Amino acid sequence: MKHVVIVAHPSPQSLVFSLAGAYGAAVAELGGEPLVRDLYRMGLNPLLALEEMPGPDGVHPGEDVVAERRMIADADVFVLVYPLWFYLPPAVLVGYIDRIFGMGFGYDRVRSGGVEPRLAGKKLLSITTSGSPADWVEREGALTALKTLLDHHLAGVCGLEVLDHLHFGDVVAPAPASTIHAHLKTVRARAVDLFGGDRGRGGARP
Repeated sequence: MKHVVIVAHPSPQSLVFSLAGAYGAAVAELGGEPLVRDLYRMGLNPLLALEEMPGPDGVHPGEDVVAERRMIADADVFVLVYPLWFYLPPAVLVGYIDRIFGMGFGYDRVRSGGVEPRLAGKKLLSITTSGSPADWVEREGALTALKTLLDHHLAGVCGLEVLDHLHFGDVVAPAPASTIHAHLKTVRARAVDLFGGDRGRGGARP
């Protein structure tokens, strides 16, 4: 299985990158193929241009969008790894979704005004961090809102299956080594649970 790991954090030394690395290493050990897309360093413009917006004559993505879509088109799993700022995803991630997962890749428009998903059979996993305690983020409804507006909306429009959303709170520097180790272990264990054994060759267990 090919896992496209989409990472949105300005620091390669961040816990976010460590979590993405732990996930990629785990699926590689299981025989999967991780492909990391580092949004802060890959150079893709996150701004959706006027000419790229769907119009009466269809949609006309830029050359950079076409190239990125070609690179990730054969993915089996999309993994979003990012921090919460103001309990929202980084703008660069939202821009990537706008441009890459839009019409012509994630879905097609149908005559009735609805959309036809194009990514059915593929899966979505999210891994996020926050400076606030995880139970507080959950209790305040921020995590539920994020799952609704990003995970499940993206999945519903594109036909993806949502596997899970792993969230780690209290992420502040300097974090104890034991805490970092525990978070990385959780990510590795979840990857094994989802894709180990026969599940890694033919599907995943929710």
